[in-house]
Amino acid sequence: MNLRNKPRIGQELLDVPMGSMIQQMAMAIAEGQMALDANSIDVAEMMGGLKTITDDEGNVTFEDSRVFFGQQKFTSTQAVTYLNSGEASVYEQNKLVEDLKVGASSGALATEADGVYTLTTAGTGSSVEINVPRRLSMMELGFTPTFYQFVDSIIEVKIAIKYTQEGSSTVDINRSTTNKSSRGVGGGVAKFFGSPNASKSTVSTSQVNASYSQKYSYSAEGSSLLRTKLVPIPPPAVLEERIRKMMDEEFTETPA
Repeated sequence: MNLRNKPRIGQELLDVPMGSMIQQMAMAIAEGQMALDANSIDVAEMMGGLKTITDDEGNVTFEDSRVFFGQQKFTSTQAVTYLNSGEASVYEQNKLVEDLKVGASSGALATEADGVYTLTTAGTGSSVEINVPRRLSMMELGFTPTFYQFVDSIIEVKIAIKYTQEGSSTVDINRSTTNKSSRGVGGGVAKFFGSPNASKSTVSTSQVNASYSQKYSYSAEGSSLLRTKLVPIPPPAVLEERIRKMMDEEFTETPA
């Protein structure tokens, strides 16, 4: 094999894009971390009681994500105010309308016209307490969103280049020579001069056996390893403080 065609192992190693490989794996971790954070933010928003809904046209609305837990007591005045606020769910609205006896022929505490509820004379002076299911957010119930983080990340890139060359040659030469001769009494002129009749021949053969063999192999192998650990991290202290403040304000507020 021509020495010029031999691979340059050092140059082969330099040509391997290790930097790009490491960068791609690092970016994969970063993108994964960003996706985890975005999901945790969505969960935190849902646990807060309101979930943002964005339609195809970019319009943003909010959906109540609170859950029913326990009950709260409303006076007739508070019940009517809550009905007119538009925040009551279908179940709450039906419950309040039933307890206020809206539309009853007698004893009605409130009336309804065009979606607006108004206390009657009986309802204004009524001391009736109406039990309404209390809606609380998941955070108010003590739940907190879980955030995850990639830690102890290991990026490992291995490149192995193997080059082997073997050569062998053998040459065998076999030579053989054969001589043939014959003698006898000649006639004619040879007989006249008294010379014998003679003939001689020589045959030489040479046989050459040559064999050559050349073995050449080249292999380049690469492997990459990415190992990381995904662990939950505690919620920030600021978030816990705001949750406690929100809970205090929620439980101390009473409907007007």
